[in-house]
Formats: sequence, structure tokens, C-alpha cells
Amino acid sequence: MLDATDPQTWGPAVDEAVNAISRGGLVVLPTDTVYGIGADAFDAQAVSALLAAKGRGRQMPPPVLVPDVRTLDGLATDVPDDARKLVEAFWPGGFTIILRSQPSLQWDLGETHGTVALRMPDHEAALAVLRRTGPLAVSSANLSGRPAATDVADAVEQLGESVAVYLDGGRAPGGVASTIVDATGRELRMVREGAVGLDALRQVAPVVAPEEDA
Repeated sequence: MLDATDPQTWGPAVDEAVNAISRGGLVVLPTDTVYGIGADAFDAQAVSALLAAKGRGRQMPPPVLVPDVRTLDGLATDVPDDARKLVEAFWPGGFTIILRSQPSLQWDLGETHGTVALRMPDHEAALAVLRRTGPLAVSSANLSGRPAATDVADAVEQLGESVAVYLDGGRAPGGVASTIVDATGRELRMVREGAVGLDALRQVAPVVAPEEDA
């Protein structure tokens, strides 16, 4: 467990996390919503290890965290204009968008059916890691079916030695998972309401609530 609470001193901790990712290991890191467990998105074995650590199958692929809005078009294709508006409004932040993935990408995140869920977190420690590793497959740091960890001790208790490096950034400021919107269909459809409310989304673009989905 390494201290990542102060940008002035977290350099060695970030180095360890980056090195672990490069070796195919798993890292727990703080985000603006809850703690996440991350792996190199382009390392299929590491992604499989992430799913195994959580007790989750390939039918529930992890989202991908990115360091910059500009990464969007490198990972996704056919991005609707309204989806771009939501990204511009809520990145970085607790907003995840499901898009069609670039078909040329050499990755295996699980049973994605050609889609990818993307988010840019609003947390400097997470971004410090992402700027050096590139896109990471990141899911909430918890065993499947249990509440997401909001501090590093909770993550350690749930995930134990399956994780190579734990970054301690203090208590997660949000404590609520990100909102997820699916932009792969004819309409933008909310899959999960979280940190960003439906009303806030609708001020930017038309989004169908789950109960309104015919």
C-alpha cells in the first residue's frame, strides 16, 4: 500500500503502479467516484486476472479509463454528436459512455459485442497513472456483489493479494459510481444513474431513462 494523497510526494507510488501495470499486474487506484481495480486494457491476461480478482465473468467486461478527451476517437468509432456533447460536459467526471469500439484495436475486454465503455476520471492521482500507462481497464475495487470500496483499506480487505499495488488516495470524494449512458443505439439510453443525474444529462442532450426504454 503506497501513499498517493499528495502530488508533491506521490511520484514513487505512481512509478510503482505504472511498473506493475507494465508487468501485467493489477493496481488499485483512487478515482473521483469510488476506488477502482485496473489493468492494461491491451493485455488480455491482465484483464482476465482483473475479472477473476472480482469474481466476475467475461459477460461483464470492465470499462476503460482514459487520460484525455482526445483518446475518445482512438478507441471509439461512429461517435454521435449528442454523445460528444455529454463527454464535453461531464469529462473529466463521473460519467461513462458506451460506444462502438474501433475494430482495429487489439484487445480483449470480455464479451463486449463490439462496444467499449469509456470514462475520464476527475482525480489527479488516477490521471497521473493514466497519462503514463495509457488506457486502463478499470472496474470498481470490490468483489462482485459487494459494495464498491470507498477507501483503500476496504479494497485490500476484499481483493487481498490479487493486487500488486494499492494506491492510497484517502477516502474517495464521490462515493457513488459513475453514471452510464449507452450511445450505440438509435437513442442515448441511461444504463445506470450514478454521480451525474438524469436531469443534468438532459440539459445537454436527450437521454432516455431506463423505465422509458420501450
